[in-house]
Amino acid sequence: AAPRALLCGLLAAVAVAEAEGGRALPQLSDDIPFRVNWPGTEFSLPTTGVLYKEDNYIIMTTVDKEKYKCILPLVASGSEEEEKDYKGPAPGELLEPLFKQSSCSYRIESYWTYEVCHGKHIRQYHEEKETGQKINIQEYYLGNMMMRNPLSDPDQEEKENPKESAKEIPTKNIEGQMTPYYPVEMGNGTPCSLRQNLPRSSTVMYICHPEAKHEILSVAEVTTCEYEVVILTPLLCNHPKYRFRASPVNDIFCQSLPGSPLKPHNLEQLEKQQEMMKMPFRRVKEEEMHSTKEEKFSAIHKPVAVGSHQLLTVGTTHISKLTDDQLIKEFLSGSYCFHGGVGWWKYEFCYGKYVHQYHEDKESGKTSVVVGTWSREEHIEWSQKNAARTYYLREDGTRTVRMVSHFYGNGDVCDLTDKPRQVTVKLKCKESDSPHAVTIYMLEPHSCQYILGVESPVICKILDTADEHGLLSVPS
Repeated sequence: AAPRALLCGLLAAVAVAEAEGGRALPQLSDDIPFRVNWPGTEFSLPTTGVLYKEDNYIIMTTVDKEKYKCILPLVASGSEEEEKDYKGPAPGELLEPLFKQSSCSYRIESYWTYEVCHGKHIRQYHEEKETGQKINIQEYYLGNMMMRNPLSDPDQEEKENPKESAKEIPTKNIEGQMTPYYPVEMGNGTPCSLRQNLPRSSTVMYICHPEAKHEILSVAEVTTCEYEVVILTPLLCNHPKYRFRASPVNDIFCQSLPGSPLKPHNLEQLEKQQEMMKMPFRRVKEEEMHSTKEEKFSAIHKPVAVGSHQLLTVGTTHISKLTDDQLIKEFLSGSYCFHGGVGWWKYEFCYGKYVHQYHEDKESGKTSVVVGTWSREEHIEWSQKNAARTYYLREDGTRTVRMVSHFYGNGDVCDLTDKPRQVTVKLKCKESDSPHAVTIYMLEPHSCQYILGVESPVICKILDTADEHGLLSVPS
């Protein structure tokens, strides 16, 4: 308890120090990341990055009477000169074309399809059609725009009251990155039986992404029948306050005072226990990794895991410069692997071989966890009880494969369940201006039972080759 109490005390002290310095911080929020360092007495404060002052410190005492002088950072407000000088359109004005065009964005999940018609409504629906029968649609409206211009009020407020335009822009902690967003509220959705038939409502959060095409990044039910929908759009990127920037980790330097150890004794013990818990994870040195094609991956965006604690990480990468035919052959043979993810864990998916999650560290090399390994027999047994193929019905009545699901079991044993990890890989078609883009996201609906979503234009070319078990082959 001592290390936790010490850290909470430090963060509270930072909040107080910042408030006294004229910039009130929100109540302890994980939007601003902190890290406690124990440098010893021989130490010089950093002169670049986050600012420090020698006299901005507090004395902290643990329950074991160990004493530390902790130097606190002067947390940057993030207000840059470029932002102060900005005289361009307000965020609402930048988004106006999206609302005037009455355009809609879609996200297809394994069961539900989500439809966001910008400035109009949000709908969640599922279509079923049996031969010779009409289409049966199950649908809910998660929010409707009230009878007014959705962008008029905030914009008018900014123009009439210049002080309002300087108010703090809301941010969301996305994989440790502070990401600003522009919120649009939608109410009056389908009545919710779990909340005395109150209407469903949603907050649509527009986030700058220069490569995006107004995609729905995530839909999350934050409380019963209240939703958060995250949209990636390039329109906001013209406003400097909405551009993505990495959030610096703010170091707190705690120097031990005479008679106290370099680091609290209880903390040393806790760290030893944590190291022991990591033992089942395989530590692999970088030179032992057999992925020789990593140089072909270059991340194009970072802040993309939003909305639900179950959504672990999402990332879009540009993959190979190979020709389509060559890439498909190498992918289906398992010799070309897809990589994705941002934040602590990254993911490697080799079709017909395995799914790994790994963390790279300059000091300790690579920590790798086997999430699942391929067994054709196990997958076929799984596919006899689960839908290995799902279809999309065209307007002419024909159908095409929309997604295939593959089972990878026998991963590393999970500490929480004492059973091997397992993952269902969902391969989806996702059109993109870049024919070699791939989006990978990981969900954990149950402890150590995962879903890996893999979406790419490359997959569009091979889905229709899926057999009854969802197994793919090179197109003829």
